[in-house]
Amino acid sequence: MGKIYKAMGLMSGTSLDGVDVSIIESDGNREFSSILDRYFEYDKELIQKILDIREKITNTDKLDKYSKEIKDLERKITLFHVEAVNETLKLSKFSVDLIGFHGQTILHDSEKKITKQLGDGNLLSQLTKKKVVYDFRQNDLSNGGQGAPLTPIFHNVLANKINKKFNLGFPLNILNIGGISNITSTVDWKNLRSEISTINAYDIGPGNCLIDEWIRKNSKKKYDKSGSIARSGIVDKLVLNKALENFSENSNYEKSLDIKDFDIFFAKGLSLENGAATITNFTSTLIANGMRYTYGMGQPSMYKWLVCGGGRKNKYLLESIKDNFDEISIEPIDQYEINGDFVESQAFAYLAIRSFLKLPISFPTTTRCKKPTTGGTIVKNF
Repeated sequence: MGKIYKAMGLMSGTSLDGVDVSIIESDGNREFSSILDRYFEYDKELIQKILDIREKITNTDKLDKYSKEIKDLERKITLFHVEAVNETLKLSKFSVDLIGFHGQTILHDSEKKITKQLGDGNLLSQLTKKKVVYDFRQNDLSNGGQGAPLTPIFHNVLANKINKKFNLGFPLNILNIGGISNITSTVDWKNLRSEISTINAYDIGPGNCLIDEWIRKNSKKKYDKSGSIARSGIVDKLVLNKALENFSENSNYEKSLDIKDFDIFFAKGLSLENGAATITNFTSTLIANGMRYTYGMGQPSMYKWLVCGGGRKNKYLLESIKDNFDEISIEPIDQYEINGDFVESQAFAYLAIRSFLKLPISFPTTTRCKKPTTGGTIVKNF
């Protein structure tokens, strides 16, 4: 066991609800324990500014066109993170060695090797007086990777921690339903000769992004709580099948995904409830297809799945995923003493430690990079 570091992870996802803050202890390898998790909600004005810029940045060319607006918003987002960090440190009375700062994604285009997360690591370091690790995705893109998903190596840490206590056995598959859905097929450390050889991961389709967008644009709500709106609607099979047919023609599990790879146009004209039902079933079918793909890639079992991310709270979505299988176990990761809301913020604390130690955070079997690749930019600006 190497030196144990205390690290803070900051994650603001595509749901745009706020910032998750986690403090962990880890050696950047197999030792891991969670110390503290907190959530800070964005105010309505900041949410709207992020939504507006995200809709304007339809492609990489727009980054230059709206550069001043992006810079102003980046400062606001960074200052929000500064407050979250300082308040957490003050209340917890913990000192941390590093901060892993993911930032707010507004564009991810793996084909053009461009990813844009709003967050000024230098400013965060200056105002928090901490070493900051940020810009986690660019090294992977530069090494031929897709830039995502980056959390699989941490998913593997969680799977082994869970198995040690609850003896679930392997393989354990982790399904993360955030804005985008991704999966990790984890492996038992006892059988793991190389980190790069057997942990498989893929982005598989939308998660909450389409459902949230539909609800936001057609009601005064931010999301479909527990999937209750979708449950009250009727799936339009004709619309659903056409949308699935159109998507399947371009599906590629070797490619990372951005919310801009999907849109809700196919549900235009449907009622709030019927649109929610149809879009949720579109999402669940693509997730189920991605889970099958993992099985098809030679994984020995697809029976046991642990779900994290905000989408695990959408009961109708999970039921719809299960409807695609004869026999499958999908359980919230929370049942095994892991808070499913904070897996990603904990992950970026862990990835910050690995980056600091110059250990790889992405692998050919997780992001399709050419070789194991280390992570973010490290800055000390105080």
